[in-house]
Amino acid sequence: MKIVIAPDSFKESLTNLQAARAIKRGLVNVWPSCDYEIFPVSDGGVGTVEALVYLTGGESLQDQVSDPLGRGKTASWGIMGDGETAVVEISAACGLQNLAPQDLNPSRASTHGFGEQINDALNRGIKTLILGLGGSATNDAGAGMLAALGMRLLKANGESVEPGALGLKELARIDSSGLNPRLKEVEIIVACAVKNPLLGPKGTTRIFGPKKGVTNLLMPQLDEALAHFHKVAMEATGRNVSDQEGAGAAGGVGAALMLFTNAVFRKGVEVVLTYGNFARKAKGASLLITGEGQTDAETVWWGKAPLGVAQQGRLMGIPTVLIAGSLEHGYQKLYENGMDGVLSMQPYPMTFPQALKDASSILEDAAWRLGKLLSIKADV
Repeated sequence: MKIVIAPDSFKESLTNLQAARAIKRGLVNVWPSCDYEIFPVSDGGVGTVEALVYLTGGESLQDQVSDPLGRGKTASWGIMGDGETAVVEISAACGLQNLAPQDLNPSRASTHGFGEQINDALNRGIKTLILGLGGSATNDAGAGMLAALGMRLLKANGESVEPGALGLKELARIDSSGLNPRLKEVEIIVACAVKNPLLGPKGTTRIFGPKKGVTNLLMPQLDEALAHFHKVAMEATGRNVSDQEGAGAAGGVGAALMLFTNAVFRKGVEVVLTYGNFARKAKGASLLITGEGQTDAETVWWGKAPLGVAQQGRLMGIPTVLIAGSLEHGYQKLYENGMDGVLSMQPYPMTFPQALKDASSILEDAAWRLGKLLSIKADV
């Protein structure tokens, strides 16, 4: 029997690859003679680089870049096995995991480090650039990224605006003459799960801002700053993207890419499944097992990685089971959208810190329990 193990990362505890290996260890204790295919997945957030580098036999690289607050840090990105496709995820340089809760500063956080990584990839002569937008600690509409790529965002007096979202309130003019010319030469594919627009009640500031430290008092100020950025950018490009799906990805980085590049937006998990050649690797499988940290209604709403695996499994006629770190209200919707089984990995009540600390062994045990359950031949 062939089993494909295709989990997303379990936030704060396991990468997608670590999770896949833990699941395999548990299943091997039940079915030692099965053929196992490890296929880590992501929806454009944390783990996108790791998944595509692993699946294509690529190379992981590291840069010294700026974190959201301008401090130096090491961030990874990758070149896929074809040697011509780079993959960069915003979470590596500008992710929430890079900041302690007390350091969150959405009004000043910048995407400059993400732009630095993109520059490095472009200057290596790649032909295709995959950008993962998910898990950022920023809300600057990609202004920092654009500045790192050579764009000048200027005040009325000719000085550059301050980093971060609030600095955009003083934006008077955009000079794109210094933008890296290779942006026009490469194919850019944006991998994300976010459907939200840039502005308004469902915009990036109001929906994702609270996770990044945006208070009720700050929220209208940041939304106003992003609206002003879009107005000036629209005058410079002739493009209006404020209401487009995905413009709100990564605190508005989606909008910046729509305004100043010819990027194509795709569901993050579909990018990983396609470039990782999931259809070929899963051919002939009897079972798909996926997973994520928390499963609820948002897994379906956002089109997160486990949903993409389940839907691909349904197309191929392969049953799919999900192992979740926790199950919250609305997870039942997965059964209506291609998932055949859902299991919580927690064997007994425990504290959140304990669950994070022992995640690998707990997930391994959950996979063992799943294997035992699926081995039952009940006459019902």
